[in-house]
Amino acid sequence: MPSIQPPTPSHASSSHDGGLPDDAERTARRRAGAKLGWLIHAGVYLCVNLGLAALSASQGRHWAIFPALGWGVGLLAHGAAVALSGQGTGLYRRLLERERAALRGQA
Repeated sequence: MPSIQPPTPSHASSSHDGGLPDDAERTARRRAGAKLGWLIHAGVYLCVNLGLAALSASQGRHWAIFPALGWGVGLLAHGAAVALSGQGTGLYRRLLERERAALRGQA
């Protein structure tokens, strides 16, 4: 009787992923999570800084620009990290393969 082999993990697909291999599903989830994290960060930034601007204006002063600028730098850095994480996967894989090849050469 012929034996039926289960699919290997690198080619297996889950029913929840629309037919993507497991590694592609993990990558898609990681990227979506990073983008959602940035959107939440941007929403909190907007709400807090609007509140600070209203408080600042009610006092007749304009100090709210300073926390907005400081936090804005962090928000931009977060956005850059999210944008580059999608592009950096190829670099990571190349570096990983280089290290694997170097270790194979030592063995």
